Amino acid sequence: MSPLGQPSGRTAGHHFAAVRVPRRAIGLRMTVAVTVAVLLLGSTLVKGLVVGNGAADALAKEIGNSMTGLAQSLARQLDSTMWARANQIAALSRIDALKDPAVAQSTIDELKRRDPTIAWIGMTNADGRVVAASNGLLLGADIASRPVHQEGMKGLFVGDVHEAVALRGKVQYLVGETPKFVDVSAPLQKADGTTVGVLAAHYSWEWAHASIRQLIEPLSDHKGLTLYILSADGTVLIGPDSAVGKPLPVPTLTARLRDGWSSEVWPDGVTYVTGVAHGKGLHDYAGLGWTVVARQPADIVYAETNRLRTTIIGSGAMLALLFSCIGWFAAGRIARPLGAIADAAERMGKGERGVAIPDVGGAAEIRRLSVALREMVDSLTNKDAALMRLEDIAYEDRLTTLPNRRYFEQYVEASTGGGGGSATVMYIDLDGFKPVNDRLGHDAGDAVLRQIGGRLASIFRDDDVVARLGGDEFAAVLPRRAGRPAPDTEELASRIIAAVNEPVSFNGEMVRVGCSIGIACWPEDDSDMATVMRHADAALYKAKRDGRNRAARWVRAEVGAEG
Repeated sequence: MSPLGQPSGRTAGHHFAAVRVPRRAIGLRMTVAVTVAVLLLGSTLVKGLVVGNGAADALAKEIGNSMTGLAQSLARQLDSTMWARANQIAALSRIDALKDPAVAQSTIDELKRRDPTIAWIGMTNADGRVVAASNGLLLGADIASRPVHQEGMKGLFVGDVHEAVALRGKVQYLVGETPKFVDVSAPLQKADGTTVGVLAAHYSWEWAHASIRQLIEPLSDHKGLTLYILSADGTVLIGPDSAVGKPLPVPTLTARLRDGWSSEVWPDGVTYVTGVAHGKGLHDYAGLGWTVVARQPADIVYAETNRLRTTIIGSGAMLALLFSCIGWFAAGRIARPLGAIADAAERMGKGERGVAIPDVGGAAEIRRLSVALREMVDSLTNKDAALMRLEDIAYEDRLTTLPNRRYFEQYVEASTGGGGGSATVMYIDLDGFKPVNDRLGHDAGDAVLRQIGGRLASIFRDDDVVARLGGDEFAAVLPRRAGRPAPDTEELASRIIAAVNEPVSFNGEMVRVGCSIGIACWPEDDSDMATVMRHADAALYKAKRDGRNRAARWVRAEVGAEG
């Protein structure tokens, strides 16, 4: 029923015609091998210098690209983590039950227990007074003047890294050090849009250190590797101890390089191959403007090429012929599996479905490369699936599993924004639901809402969208497709009323509720979909005035009553 779970904004992979690359003839390989042998024998010294310098440049470029890639990976990981945390708080803030401090307290305690990166999480009322807090920290405190409350009252807020003096000594952190946090907060709103408080969390900055450790563990062979994370104003957040809290020692570096690398002489007089990447945010999260810098001493980078140059000069003449023969055989053994890996990677990059990195033979390093690439692709696929699930959760009503108000409003806007097509809008409001809550408690009310949600989902067509807007209010949009009859709204409304009227069993007691339905059509009733939805809402209240447990169709004669 609900489109939740379907990939949004994703398209099927395109098909591309295969491009055939002519195979090199064996005669050409032999010609190249003989030519290389003759040239090496005649110009060993010159060749050693040229090849050594060329290898140094190529290796510097490779390491520079590696530094840039490492910086980009960390920047993406930081943005992805912050996006997930912001969406978690935003999704939780929309749960109606969390507006009750008692319910919020139990939820906050559970979140704190499950997520060690949360240093503190709490809820404030509209005046900025903390009414629920993890471990009771700051409970009853007035934080109305702090950005986490002020900005959270306006909308979703993500604050940059800062020190939290109020929590010093109250949360686990490095001994004697003022803890640093990243703030995330979101408004708690009633169904009418009134903001009644803020759900706020302080995430420990320790998770950023953990992200760096995870990223550089596989790079232990990169001697002298150093990483810096800079805030939007250029201050070093993470890096060598002597640099933290200060500007980057090479202040013009990040301004000159967007995402790229260069060889730079740093203030210590050492030349480093340095890669720079800027955080770009993720999806609807704009990011905090962080910059990641990765560097490695150039002498370490060039040490291997210096040894190569010496070896070529000293033994090139004697081994030229042998290397040419070995190269002739080895080229095919190495190029074929690498070509297969590169071909698969290019096809995956073009979006072709069903392509996997091949399990190639040959050298052990090439086998390791193919295994590592396959594992990396699987990991990225799993992460994408997890991100898709988080997106689904943000659009799902947790109680009924129907789409929520946010999804419903975005669906209506997307479906009618082009001006074409037509649709029927139905507003459904339960009758007699409040006495159920008052008499039997909220558990009974939740049971009724869950069963009513399931019944509504089973009544509508596959391409209809029915959502829970909040409380005991539901809504549905029934698009009318060309080539098939429009829905019989009178018959459909009767089926809905009959289904809702069926009793719900709770703790051995049969609970009954009814429903009133308001119906309006777009574009017949108005060309503006927002106006049509107001018409449906007006028709709903007419149904309630006429005796409840019935449906009413909006007609133009009711305009005065609607106003």
